[in-house]
Amino acid sequence: MIMRMNREDLLELSDVELLKKAKKLKYDTFINALLIGFCIGIVVWSVAKNTWGFLTLIPLFFIYKMVNKSKNDEELKAVLKERNIK
Repeated sequence: MIMRMNREDLLELSDVELLKKAKKLKYDTFINALLIGFCIGIVVWSVAKNTWGFLTLIPLFFIYKMVNKSKNDEELKAVLKERNIK
């Protein structure tokens, strides 16, 4: 996973380093999407089998954590946009 950096740390990085972080961000986003889909599948299966309980809430917690983590990556996207790097 990408280590969380504040804006000042990101501004000190070179363009090449920022591109590497952006590539890693794309990969992490794809993996998170797969994991969220898997967790949603577990919840839907659990509800369909009428086994609503603690084990159903665990995937919901993981979904919440993954969605919140993706909101923190906006700083990297903003720095890339400022430097006109794709």
